[in-house]
Formats: sequence, C-alpha cells, structure tokens
Amino acid sequence: RVALTFAGPGPAQRAADQLTEADLGARLVPGIETAPTAGPTLITQGNLEAGFTFPGVALALVTEGDLTGQRGTSMREAAKMPARRRNAVDLVQLQPGDLVVHEQHGVGRYVEMVSRTVHGGQRDYLIVEYAPGKRNQPPDRLFVPTDSLDQLTRYVGGEAPALSKLGGADWQKTKNQARKAVKQIAAELIRLYSARMATKGHAFGPDTVWQRELEDAFPFQETPDQLAAIDEVKADMSQPVPMDRIICGDVGYGKTEIAVRAAFKAVQDGKQVGVLVPTTLLANQHFKTFSERFAQFPVTVAVLSRFQSKTESDEVLRKLADGEIDVLVGTHRLLQPTTRFKDLGLVIVDEEQRFGVEHKEYLKSVRTAVDVLSMSATPIPRTLEMSLTGIREMSTILTPPEERHPVLTYVGAWEDKQMAAAIRRELLRDGQVFVIHNRVQSIDKAAAKIRNLVPEARVAVGHGQMKEHELERIMVGFWEKEYDVLVATTIVESGLDIPNANTLIVDRADMFGLSQLHQIRGRVGRGRERAYAYFTYDPTKPLTETSVDRLTTIANATDLGAGMAVAMKDLEIRGSGNLLGGEQSGHIAGVGFDLYVRLVGEAVSDYRAQATGESPAVEPAEVRVDLPVDAHLPHDYVPGERLRMEAYRKVASVQDDEQAQAVLDELTDRYGAAPAPVLNLLAVARFRAAMRALGVTEVSMQGRNIRVGPVELRESQVMKLSRLAEGATYKEAVRTVSIKVPVGPDRRTPLRDVALLEKLHALLSSVLEQPVAVAS
Repeated sequence: RVALTFAGPGPAQRAADQLTEADLGARLVPGIETAPTAGPTLITQGNLEAGFTFPGVALALVTEGDLTGQRGTSMREAAKMPARRRNAVDLVQLQPGDLVVHEQHGVGRYVEMVSRTVHGGQRDYLIVEYAPGKRNQPPDRLFVPTDSLDQLTRYVGGEAPALSKLGGADWQKTKNQARKAVKQIAAELIRLYSARMATKGHAFGPDTVWQRELEDAFPFQETPDQLAAIDEVKADMSQPVPMDRIICGDVGYGKTEIAVRAAFKAVQDGKQVGVLVPTTLLANQHFKTFSERFAQFPVTVAVLSRFQSKTESDEVLRKLADGEIDVLVGTHRLLQPTTRFKDLGLVIVDEEQRFGVEHKEYLKSVRTAVDVLSMSATPIPRTLEMSLTGIREMSTILTPPEERHPVLTYVGAWEDKQMAAAIRRELLRDGQVFVIHNRVQSIDKAAAKIRNLVPEARVAVGHGQMKEHELERIMVGFWEKEYDVLVATTIVESGLDIPNANTLIVDRADMFGLSQLHQIRGRVGRGRERAYAYFTYDPTKPLTETSVDRLTTIANATDLGAGMAVAMKDLEIRGSGNLLGGEQSGHIAGVGFDLYVRLVGEAVSDYRAQATGESPAVEPAEVRVDLPVDAHLPHDYVPGERLRMEAYRKVASVQDDEQAQAVLDELTDRYGAAPAPVLNLLAVARFRAAMRALGVTEVSMQGRNIRVGPVELRESQVMKLSRLAEGATYKEAVRTVSIKVPVGPDRRTPLRDVALLEKLHALLSSVLEQPVAVAS
C-alpha cells in the first residue's frame, strides 16, 4: 500500500498522469482519512518534509521531497517574507571634508550640519565652503537648508577639483560646456537605442503551466525585489523588441534564479539559451544549478568548458547545431565561431563586469534580434552609465535574502598568530576557510606556511594552471568537506557557492581591484553563520594611495547590498571614461559624475521629445522657503548624523502628497510617532512642491511681510489679491508680491508653522488660479 503527498495541486495532478501513463495504477484523492487499501497508489496534497515506510503493516508514504530531492516552501516561511525596500539607503554618506556639487553654485566642500533659529523657527542647515571671493580672504560659506538637499550630490570625478566661486559665472560656463559635449553623446546613444528598438526580436508567449510549476519548486522564499525583477524580465521578453536588461544585485542575492526562470521561459518557446560565465568553475556550478532546477522537465542542459575532452565538446557542439541542446552553459568558448546555435533566443551573461565590450558586442552581432540578460554585483562604470541614462533597462535587487548577516571585515597587516587564530576559530565550528593568494609561483609556499601555522588543518591548493581533472577533484573535495582550508588564486572569485566556508583570508589585498575584493568577499557569508573576512597586506612594503583608498572602501562598505556603493567608489577611483569613447572624462571631472549623468539623461529625453514632437522636460527650479516654521528632525527622534541625512534626503525629494505620506509612514515605522517639527518639515516639503507647480521660486520673510516671487499678475488678479489679503502689494517691475504676515483668530498673534503654510497655499493658489489640494 503506497501513498504519495505533494505540496501543490499542480505537481500532484502531474504525478497522477505520469503514473497512469506508465500503467502503475494511481488515484488522486482530496485527502486520506483511513488506512489505504492494497491496490492503486493514492496521491494527495500534504505538507510533509519526509516520508516513511511501515513494513509491519506493508505501508509506505512517499513525499514530493523524497522523489525530487527538493523541498517545497512551507507556509511558515512564506509568512516571513521581507518587505520590499522602497528606496535604497544612500550608502555613500557625507563626511566633513567631502566634496559636493550644488546644482546652482558648483563644487564646494561640506563642513558640517548645524541648527539655526531663523524668524523664530528652528531649521537644520548644511554648511558648504566655496573658494574665497577675494584673495587672502576666508572661504565663502553657503548654508543649504535641509529641505533642498536634492540640489546637492556627492562629487565623484577626477582628483581634487578646484572649488567654485559663489556668484561667479565660471560654474555656469563649466556646466554649459559639459551640456554641449553631452549633446553629442546623447545623439549617439539615441542612435544605438533606436537601432535596438527598430530590430524585430522574438516576442515570447505568456507563462505556461510548467513555468508556474518550476517557480513553485524554488526551495527558498523569493524576496520582493527578486519577484519584481523576474516580472520585469518577463515583460521585456514578451515585447517584440530585443531585451537588453542588466540585473544588479549584490553577491548572493539570488540573481541565478532569475536567469533560471528566464531561460526556462525561452525554452518553452522552442528557443535555445546561451549562458556565458567568466570561469570554468562557475560554468560547472551553473550547469549543476540549471540541471537540478530543470530535472523534472524535458529540458536538455549542457556545459562547454575546458573540463571536457575534445570528443565530448565536439559532441556538444554537434547537438547544439542540431537543436538537441536547449540550454548551454559555457565560458569564452561560447564566443568562438565554431559554436553555432540552431535557434538562439536568449543570452544570459553572468558577472557581466568580467567581459570586454567586444565580447558583448560580438554576441549581438551573431544575432541582432536576440534577448540579452546581464547580471552583475559590481557593474563596471560604462554599464552603470548606460543604465543610469536609460539606454539599458536596469533592475536592482536590494533586499537581502532571509537570515543573511553582513560579513565582518578586518583590514590590516598580516600577522601569523592572528591568521592561525582565525583559521582555528572557523575549524572549531566545523567550517571551512578560503585563503586567497594570487601568485601561482609562490602558492605552494603559502600553503606550506598555513600547514605550519595550523598543523591540524587539511589544506588543499587550487589554481588555474593545474590540470583540469585535478582542479575539479580539489573543488569537489572542498565542496564535500574533505579539506578544511583551500589556498587558491582568484579563480574562486566569481559566483562559487560553498555555504560551509565562512572565513576568508586575502593575502596582499592591496594588489586587487575594488570589485574583485568585493566579489571575493561574497564567497563567504552565504549561509546562516556569521562570516569573517581578513584583508591583509605586507607590513614591510609601503601601500600606494589607491590601494589605501580601495582598502578603506572595502572596510567601510560592509552593509548587505554594498555592491552598488563599491561600484560607485570604483568609478571615483578609476574615473568613468566615456560611454562611447575616451574624450568625456574632462567634463565629468568638471561637474562630477552624478550631475554629468543627469545632464546626459536630460539631453537624451530632449532628443526623444524632439523625435516624438513633445515639449522637452524642464529642469525643476529650486524653491526657497524661509518662513517662521519650526521644521527639523529632533536629535532625540532620529539619532545619528547618517540616519538624519538619509531622512532629510528623502524629505527633500518629495514631489507630491502621496510621496510625502510614504515618507511619513516610513519615519513612523522606523522611529515611532512623528513629533510636530517633523510634521512641519513634511508640510514645508509639500508646500515647496505646490509652489514649484505654481512657478514660484521664493517665499521668504522680510521684516513683517512675506515676499513671494516671481509672479506675473493680471489686473483682475491684483484686485483679487488685495481683496483676499489686506495690505498686500504687487510690484510689477520686480514681479514680486508682498503680503503682511497673516494673524490668528485673536487678530494679534501672527500665524506660524502649518497654519501659516496652509493659509499662504490657499491664498496663492486662489490668486494664481490653481485649485488647492488639501494639505493633510
């Protein structure tokens, strides 16, 4: 007597069909109330992890996990889903002395954040220092109110640039030169983009039943970002335009699963999929992952790498050309002219930053109409720029998987005692250790040193110049825990997934690139255990300035999901080059990367607007609000400089009531009920957005009056103004309105805070004839 249980109705129904086809009697029943009788196998739904046999009464219960080796997701885990992060935390946090770019005034140096009381209302300001106006004078200072933080960006560009002068024409000149240069790029980018838009690709069909089953069988809980990225990829694939999307997610954030689902979708439509990876080890790992996930479906997965003999690879190539292989995982071998696909529909590039432009362009030239999905944790500058300017679509995965901890990172000189202690600590909790030593000539010496330091550890050596089968044997041995310590070159850098290895020691870390260090660190901390990374340098050799920069960055960027911050810093250290060639770096150094990208984005949208006949978007004006409003984040409500900056930045970017509400919800969720000054701060943000819509750029106190400008009023509006606001005057020459400060019900106390903002908003909306939205 046999009973089978499955987690979902789909797999249960399919198992019943398969068993019936094979003439093994099977019956699908809603539940098994009593002991089954001898006869056909009973199939039902149930959430059991493992089955059992009961020889005494000749009964066997087999679960889905026993048959497929995968466990379904239980409801308990589904309840623990992390919420999608609404907007990424600004990781690059301002330190005093950092260079910043103010959109109107240029490059300055950030000094500190101070509180000042202006017109009886307390506000926080950032002080930015600029070049002195006259010789031998102290530097000029600009107080930037925190509600216009969106005007400031951190300067990422060349080496130390000259500070701008306040009020001079130099900054506008630099900005205009950059604008001009950007126009050429924008035209070229638009050409690339429209060429892609004009090519006809294959529009993939809607999801099939199998697609849903494959997705249900995923053994982990998807994070909301992952789900969003999957939906975006599917939407792109169903368009007749070829897809060109990059997925940026930090190391170990589940990018591979997105690739698996996209590949399966392509195969459902009878297309072939090429998965391009940078290293042989990663190719083998992906081959394993894809094969496991596609095990229950008629999909053929093959791998092409140097671990195979010539006859094996020739056989793979023959099957590929005949269309017998659906998914091919491979290294640069995929790019050789001898590799011919019968009907290629999707190319997946993993660790996109490891391939050169020409490799990627070659893929496109093979078939212009093929969909391309790239994945990267630390995208290279060019990719970042292309996605930031909207030429390639970009999905970011910000939410870490459940139960992930940041890797504890130590940067310092190599000390034998400390390293031995680190290895022993890992062995005590039955874990494994990676030691990265990037010189094949001296790697055996390094391994011998480790054996001397920790004689009880089983040490293995792995590098790219070993014989294929030997390297494979060592990697499999490490995977199966036959060794405790693996001394290897950066061959382990990309995508290897060994959850049991949770201590990493990098020898001569000053010799590595920034994204390399970040990638290598991503090899540990993939399970629930806390992971440790030691980046060491040789105490006897001096460090160069760039290596100090890199090591500092890697020590600071330890948060989960710091990949984008690392990529941005890399951009700062290496400079960004040009999207299309070499002549742009001067302009980037002049205006800073953020503003440069924004200019490119604006130029691109201008060109698009011209092409479609729409009016080009106008850059939103800066609105100055200087009123007696107590609007700030109290120190006891939001503690710590960094959190306050982040909160202020969010408030500054509010464009409408809905966003203001979202920011308020988030603050309440994180720090508790918002006190009055915080509600006032959001009211000011809403007021600024409303004024921007009316075309007003300044609302400020002048003595006992409030000055509003610039406004152009017709005669009827001037009359309306004097009727609604007693003693209000309009100066046509300077286009400003002067209003007496409104008073409260007792006719004596001047209004302030939210009451004042609401009164002004109602008055100005009515005079300038715009329907007033109720400020909540």
